[in-house]
Amino acid sequence: MRARQLNHLWLLISLGAILMVSAVRILTGAHGIDSIGTIRAAIIATCPILMAAIGGLWSERAGVVNIGLEGQMILGTWGAAYFTYYYGPWVGVFGAALLGAVGGLLHALATVTFGVDHIVSGVAINIIGLGASRFLAEAYFTDLEGGGIKQLTGLETPTRVTIPGISDGAEYLADKHWFLVSDLASLVGAMTTDLSLFTVLVAALVIASAWILWRSTFGLRLRSCGENPAAAESLGVNVYRYKYAAVVVSGAMAGIGGGFLALVSSSGFTTGQTNGRGFIGLAAMIFGNWRPGGTTAGALLFGYTDSLQLRDSTSVHALLLIVGIGLVALALWRLRQGKTTTAIVMGALGVAFLVWFLTTDSVPKEFAGMTPYIATLLVLALAAQRLRMPAADGLRYRRGQSI
Repeated sequence: MRARQLNHLWLLISLGAILMVSAVRILTGAHGIDSIGTIRAAIIATCPILMAAIGGLWSERAGVVNIGLEGQMILGTWGAAYFTYYYGPWVGVFGAALLGAVGGLLHALATVTFGVDHIVSGVAINIIGLGASRFLAEAYFTDLEGGGIKQLTGLETPTRVTIPGISDGAEYLADKHWFLVSDLASLVGAMTTDLSLFTVLVAALVIASAWILWRSTFGLRLRSCGENPAAAESLGVNVYRYKYAAVVVSGAMAGIGGGFLALVSSSGFTTGQTNGRGFIGLAAMIFGNWRPGGTTAGALLFGYTDSLQLRDSTSVHALLLIVGIGLVALALWRLRQGKTTTAIVMGALGVAFLVWFLTTDSVPKEFAGMTPYIATLLVLALAAQRLRMPAADGLRYRRGQSI
């Protein structure tokens, strides 16, 4: 019942967001805020963040904090480039998962077997991932066509598909700029025009992860390791095995996110191209309260703001109005719940964004590049009071300890 209520809540929030964006688009004339190009760019920007976030969800639901997602993503970018160059893009996806899983295995070995502090181990994985990718790039890519000591370009990309008829019809309706109809048409057009099958794979992995973690016996046992490992052990669950499995899968997911960056988001591999997306994925998972639906919503939010770096300044300026209205609405909701302090803070921020919108005609170009990071800080600050992490997340566990 609780899960069903949450699903209904996210559905209502999504519908409300679409209506608000459509109204702002009509009011400001900033049709680029949800055009087919903008939504397509947002989907491409979301997928790496979403894979890192789902990876973090696997690990933390088993009780292991994984801030090494960034390093595992970096390893995934190299794995995708190497295997794609020699064997093709789909083997490259497997290579990305494999290298990310190696990073996850190192993190599991340190935290689960040797009891190293999870944060210390995660920082070490990030450093190792960056250093290893630079070393491997120089060792294996320097003499290749399109290669160098820090890059490998010209890689074959996964298949892209366009659905005739639906794509053309959606583009026609989107160009009419009608209220709500054109916005929904833009969404359909972005999902049926030049869509990479890698994106479809990402969606399938998210759905599969949600089903495994919340609908299977395996997932129930894994989550019990993150809530009360001693109690799980007393019922015959091999806690170590489940923690290892979760962290290795976590690394593989992050690695796939890195592979998406190398094969879809850009034209090839470059050292350090993750640019903090592993940390943003971790923030999306926290924003989503360690649940798949909320995690996906957080990744979409951060992916959309990340894609605005490629949009015109008018669209970014219109975003100020959307944020202002959203914060005021949240403030009213919090006030209705009796959380006066939170409501006042949200309301003040909302008014500040509205004043910014009304007193300016544009925003600095540099602000567009900062939007994903500003959104990350803002969302986490406002969502902090409703979060509930797994009870044993980040705690050192030793077999046989008392409940």
